[in-house]
Amino acid sequence: MHATRPIAVPPDPPAAEPEAAIALPDYLVDTYSWAYLQPRSLRLLDRHVVVNCILWGNYRRLVRAACREFAAGDRVLQAASVYGNLSSRLADKVGDRGFLDVIDIAPLQVTHCRQKLSGRANVRVRVADAGAAGAQDYDGVCCFFLLHEVPDLQKRRIVNALLAAVRPGGKVVFVDYHRPARWHPLRPVMALIFRFLEPFAAGLVSRSIQHFAESPQDFDWHQRTRFAGLYQVVVATRQR
Repeated sequence: MHATRPIAVPPDPPAAEPEAAIALPDYLVDTYSWAYLQPRSLRLLDRHVVVNCILWGNYRRLVRAACREFAAGDRVLQAASVYGNLSSRLADKVGDRGFLDVIDIAPLQVTHCRQKLSGRANVRVRVADAGAAGAQDYDGVCCFFLLHEVPDLQKRRIVNALLAAVRPGGKVVFVDYHRPARWHPLRPVMALIFRFLEPFAAGLVSRSIQHFAESPQDFDWHQRTRFAGLYQVVVATRQR
């Protein structure tokens, strides 16, 4: 990673036009409206104690694992707004000479994230579809617990769009659910959660993230699991 490359930080987009340009996908409205599209959900769910409980006490260590992959001066894309302090931690990690570009398809989430990151000159938050990020020159991309919330077709779109967004030598960091070990005491609980609350997670935990890439050979893939296999950290580095 190159920490000294000059960074041209684009300004925030105009207020209304980008938000009106992207329709919310049906899967988001039908399945996750309660979690991401209701203002009262923001007040309830965007608390450290809640997010940490949802991840069985693993939120801090998973955020550390993601942030560890980036360096001061990096230009990083965060593929969706995230409850908790991931965005502020990433902004701190890239520093004043770096740039954090946070995107989300839901205008409510964008507004909320802008409020949380208000005053940070090295951050932009905007409405955009992670599955249509476009070819960019990012040093890194962080995709934190997004893939399990989208249908398999969207998983493929998002994985390939994010892989296309990094420069040669850049990396895409995926942090998400994984199939826990057979002996894991939470395995039956997570099976119920995946069935009733996270219906698209099965398509993720049943195969590798690399499976969704159209040209996996263009990247070096490294996977680590955490908490007896319940979580995975996958780093895909574009070959030079």
